[in-house]
Amino acid sequence: MPGARLRHEDRRRIAEGLAAGLGYGEIARQLARPTSTVTREIARNGGPSGYRADSAQRATTQRSRRSGTGARQQAGGGPGPARGRDLAAVEEYAARFADLLVHTGLPRMTARVLTCLYVTDSGSLTAAELVQRLGVSPASVSKAVGYLEGQALLRRERTEDGRRERYVIDDDVWYRSLLASAQRNALLAEFARDGAGLLGPVTPAGARLGTAAVFLERIGEDIVRAVRRRHTGSADTTGTTGTTGTTGTTGTTGT
Repeated sequence: MPGARLRHEDRRRIAEGLAAGLGYGEIARQLARPTSTVTREIARNGGPSGYRADSAQRATTQRSRRSGTGARQQAGGGPGPARGRDLAAVEEYAARFADLLVHTGLPRMTARVLTCLYVTDSGSLTAAELVQRLGVSPASVSKAVGYLEGQALLRRERTEDGRRERYVIDDDVWYRSLLASAQRNALLAEFARDGAGLLGPVTPAGARLGTAAVFLERIGEDIVRAVRRRHTGSADTTGTTGTTGTTGTTGTTGT
């Protein structure tokens, strides 16, 4: 019945539909459910490649026991205070956002943590808050945070009492991340250039590495120029100039 919670049988049919290569819309039509319900269900329970009916049913039961209501606090990364928003629509968006990030290459838990931070108005949460909202273990959150920090997609700051850390994303998150990406390109370019010299620039292998070095170096420089230009333009209109750590990263890129 539309509007009612998914049953175990519904989840089995979702799993069968995914195995058969059906799209979310077609699966939803077969169940007489909104596509958003099916999208959210799959995203919360392993994605299209990892969805298992029995596991999804157990996870839903466990979430219901933890929250006392089930529907109000499920492991999809609840957005926090409603502030007049449609919470179901926000949760659906968060689930689709996380699914998209998984398709771009992020690990699923990492994608869920990043999405949870994005749809939170403050843009910051403690580890305990992430554990509660996502319904996962502290170890899972810690691993995801470590990955995101390594990609410069979040930063840490201490809470006011100094006893806990908050994980923060802000308006400069993609600026810092792209500069970090340019730095990695520069390191790869340098390594490829060393390989070209070692193998001999006139040999096929050496020439291949030499070409890679030039390409990676130029791409890194292009990234730095583009993001600094866009960041400067944004700062001129918002008054948020001066990002920390930019000089060191950019200097590494300009090999």
